[in-house]
Amino acid sequence: MLNRLEMLRIFCCAAEARNFKEAAQQLGISPQAVTRAIQQLESQLGELLFHRNTRQCRVTRAGERLAAQARLSVEGIDSLFRQAEDSATQPVEGHVRLTAPEAIGQASLVDSLARLRQQHPGLRFELHLEDDETNVVDEQIDIGIRHGLIRDSRFVARQVAEVRFFMVAAPALLQQTGRPQSLAELQAQPVVSTIDQRTGRPWPWFFRQDAQWIPREPALLGNSTQAECAAALAGLGFAQLPGFIAIPHLRQGTLCEVLPALAPMPWALSVYRPQRSPVPPRIRAVYDWLVKDFSNPDFFPASP
Repeated sequence: MLNRLEMLRIFCCAAEARNFKEAAQQLGISPQAVTRAIQQLESQLGELLFHRNTRQCRVTRAGERLAAQARLSVEGIDSLFRQAEDSATQPVEGHVRLTAPEAIGQASLVDSLARLRQQHPGLRFELHLEDDETNVVDEQIDIGIRHGLIRDSRFVARQVAEVRFFMVAAPALLQQTGRPQSLAELQAQPVVSTIDQRTGRPWPWFFRQDAQWIPREPALLGNSTQAECAAALAGLGFAQLPGFIAIPHLRQGTLCEVLPALAPMPWALSVYRPQRSPVPPRIRAVYDWLVKDFSNPDFFPASP
């Protein structure tokens, strides 16, 4: 059985045509299909819409009134779909909310979005930068970047790179303490760390074979990895930092790596978005751009 919109569309065409055969030709269907649609509509409305005999087919007064009302409704609905179809060819524009770790957002992500906006000036961005996991539902996030596992089945995620972890210290601190040769020697030295907002404790340090260590009395405990890095640069203690923070300083020599053999396996860096459908053109454009941009090893290096 046809739905009501289809019946009304067929009826409007038949009301303007000379007969059902002409309406069928305009619609690309059979005359029998037109007849069945009119009969179903008449049955649902309880009104005779056409006077029909072997020689002619003429709309009734009730049919004329219905045609005047239905034509506006059908045209209005068709206009909505035409607007949706036309939007596919329109410039990519609109508001996009993103989240990322603070260090990635302040450098790599902002740079990437700036280059994307040169191609699509109508895009506008809102960034929520935090090292802890963002609640994408409460914050109404469109796209996120995260390092580590993404287990939430509500996300569409693409791994774009791998993030290594480095245990580091400032050259001045190494001159004072010497370079540790074992984990036990490292644990006897001052360390700086970042607080895990979920537990209120320092984030654990990760090592080979899934070993972990939680510093008990850090010399400095900050609320971001950027603060942890600043403390390490100032010589307050040893730190374990992800590559997107540590690598620039290792290249400049302002931080030095220690105990590289104990470093954990790299973590995945992923671009993700909530699994919503349909995906607006602006979200698709930004998501695809970031996947491509962050997959470039020159843009997001994995080693010093």
